[in-house]
Amino acid sequence: MGGEEVAEREEGNVRGKKDGVFRRLWTDFHFISGNFRIMLLSWLALDFFSELPRTYYPLYVVELGGTTAIIGLIGAAEQFARAVTQIPGGYMADRYGRKWLIVVMTIISALSHLIYAFAPDWRWLLLGAVIFGVTGIYRPALDAIVADSVPEDKRGMGFSLINLIASVSTTPTPLLSGYLLVRMGLVPSVRVSYLLVVLGFLIAAALRFRLKETIENPHPINVKEMVGAYPVSFRESIHVWKLVPRSAFVLFVVNVIVSFAIGLFQPILTLWIIEDLGISAIAFSYIMASMFITMIVLAIPAGKMIDKIGKKKPLIGSFILWWITVLLVFTGDFVRLIIAMAFVGLLQVMISSATSALSADLVPKEHRGNTNGSRGFFSMIGGSIGMMMGGWLYDNISHSITWYLQRLVIIIPFMLVSLYVKEPTKIGDRQ
Repeated sequence: MGGEEVAEREEGNVRGKKDGVFRRLWTDFHFISGNFRIMLLSWLALDFFSELPRTYYPLYVVELGGTTAIIGLIGAAEQFARAVTQIPGGYMADRYGRKWLIVVMTIISALSHLIYAFAPDWRWLLLGAVIFGVTGIYRPALDAIVADSVPEDKRGMGFSLINLIASVSTTPTPLLSGYLLVRMGLVPSVRVSYLLVVLGFLIAAALRFRLKETIENPHPINVKEMVGAYPVSFRESIHVWKLVPRSAFVLFVVNVIVSFAIGLFQPILTLWIIEDLGISAIAFSYIMASMFITMIVLAIPAGKMIDKIGKKKPLIGSFILWWITVLLVFTGDFVRLIIAMAFVGLLQVMISSATSALSADLVPKEHRGNTNGSRGFFSMIGGSIGMMMGGWLYDNISHSITWYLQRLVIIIPFMLVSLYVKEPTKIGDRQ
C-alpha cells in the first residue's frame, strides 16, 4: 500500500510539473491571437520567399550591367520612394484605418516583383524598386496594428516573436539560394526566386483579408481627400513630436541614424565578402544562414529579457556589439564572418524588438500612425543617403572606408540612448 501511495504521489508530481510548464507557456504566449496571429502567419509566408533573391541580389545587379554605385542607387531609390509615402501612410492609418491599406498594398507589392523577375537590365530593377518602395505606404499601418494588438507588458516578447518568425522562415533560404545557383546559374536562379516572392506576397495578402480593424469609427475612404492630404499629414507628422515624450523624439533620432548606418553597408556587404575577402558564393550562403539561426535561438530569450529588465539596457548593449561586429566583418575570414553574422542576428533581434517595444510604450495609441509615418519617412531618407554614400565610396574612394565610417557613426546613437532616453517606470507611465 505504501508503494502505491508513493507511485501516486510521483505521478501527481509529474502531472504538476507538466501543468506548470503549460501554465508558463500560456502565460508567455496567450497573447498570440486575433490580428497578431494573422500577422505572424502572413510574415511566415512572406519572409521565406522574400529572402530568396536577396542572397545574391548584388551579383544579379552586376550581371545586368550595374555597378556597386548602381546597387546603392537602386536601394536609395526604393528607400526614398518608401520614405515619401510614410507620412501620408501614417495619416491614412490613423484616419481611414489599418486593414484596407495593408491588404491592398500587399497585393501591389506582389505584382511589383514581376518587374524584378523579368528585368532585361538594371534600369528595370530601378523601376521595380520605385514601385515596390511606394507600396511601403502601408508600413505605418503594419506597425500600428501590431502595437494595437499586443498587450503593453508583452511587447518585448511580441516584437521578438516577429523577429523569430522572420528568422525561422528565412533560415534555409540562403542555402536554397546557393542550391539554385549551382543548379541553374546566377541570373535564372534569381529570376525564379523573384517569381516565388510574388507567390509569398499573394499568400500574405490572402491571410491579411482576415484582419480586424483596430481604429474605432474610421473615416470613409476618400481618394480626393487622400491626394490633398499630404501637406496636412506632413505638418501633423512634425507636430506630433510635440505631443509625445522627449524620449520618444530621441528614439526617433536614433532610428534615423541607425538607418543611415545600415544603409552604408547594404550595397557593399555581399561584394566585400565575396570579392574583397575571397569567400566563395556557396560559403557566403552558409555565412548568411548563421545569422538567421542565431535569431531563432535568441529571439524568445531576448524578448523575455527586454520585458524583464527594460528596453534601454539591451539597446545600449546592442550598439557596443555592433561596433565589434563591424570590426569582425572588416578583418573577416570564414570563421570570423560566421561569428559576425551570428552577432548581426542578435543585433537585429535586440535593436528591432527594443526600439519597437519602447516606442509603443512611449507613444499613445492615437498618435502611433503619425509617429510611425514620421519615423519611417526620416529613417528611410537616412537609409537612402547611406546606400548612395556606401556604394559611391566603394566605387570611387576605397573599398574599406565605409567600415571605418560606420564605426564612428555607431557612437552617436549609443550616446543618445545612454544620456537622453528614459523609459516608462511602469505600464502606462509615459514620460
